[in-house]
Amino acid sequence: MTSYPKTKLSKGTKPCKSLSKVLAQSERVKDMVAECAKELSTVNLVLTQELADLGPPPELEDALKKSETVENKVHAAAEKLSVVNEALENEINERNRLEHQLAAAIAQEEAARHAAFHDSLTGLPNRVLFNDRLEHGLMQAKRHGRSMAVMFLDLNEFKSINDSQGHDVGDCVLQIISQRLRENTREDDTVSRHGGDEFLYLLMEIQDERDITLKAEKILKAVQAPCHVSIRERAVSLRIDASIGISIYPKDGVTADALVRSADKAMYQAKRSASGYSFAR
Repeated sequence: MTSYPKTKLSKGTKPCKSLSKVLAQSERVKDMVAECAKELSTVNLVLTQELADLGPPPELEDALKKSETVENKVHAAAEKLSVVNEALENEINERNRLEHQLAAAIAQEEAARHAAFHDSLTGLPNRVLFNDRLEHGLMQAKRHGRSMAVMFLDLNEFKSINDSQGHDVGDCVLQIISQRLRENTREDDTVSRHGGDEFLYLLMEIQDERDITLKAEKILKAVQAPCHVSIRERAVSLRIDASIGISIYPKDGVTADALVRSADKAMYQAKRSASGYSFAR
């Protein structure tokens, strides 16, 4: 079953993972530098004490001063590295925050897009998406000289279910039937909820009426399987029948509206004759 295009989440998590790895390495370097500074400080302190007792020559005093200078530089490097690491950590946190905001915005966009093109009760494509698929299918059929079909499906006596069992049970039945219709839809085809207990099928690239007949019989069989509904400790088993009207492009119409109207009329013919399905004539 066809659906609307999905927005892909940008691959923004890889840079943050790389920065986190760099930060971990930098922290290890900072610890090593700090440890070296501490050891150098200890060595210089011991040397200072020893040379004070011995009265060292000027050369050793100069060497000790240079070592103490190096010690100070190592301490300064450790402090600067600590500042750099803190800034890097802040940058990582900020990027993570922005990535979470982006993911939330994309999820919200996906939810809004889905709501705009799908029925809220059944999750099936709505009229807007179906019409878009039908118009696109017509363009492809005209361009390549192919046939396609529209099936208009109506659940028989569905109003009596709402009246006798309640709308909660009726909604559950619609969800069960919708799932069965979805499971009996080819990848390139589209099934949608037209409204109430009515559904529309778009069958692409059909070969002949026999293919459509087999599909209609398969759908009717799936719909007629018992619907077991459990709501608030109440169990109900229902059997649903359906009527299907079928129109074929280009025989029964060359526009989206014409094909849907022809299928709708054929559906009422199938309902009157209790034949299950009927082709537009």
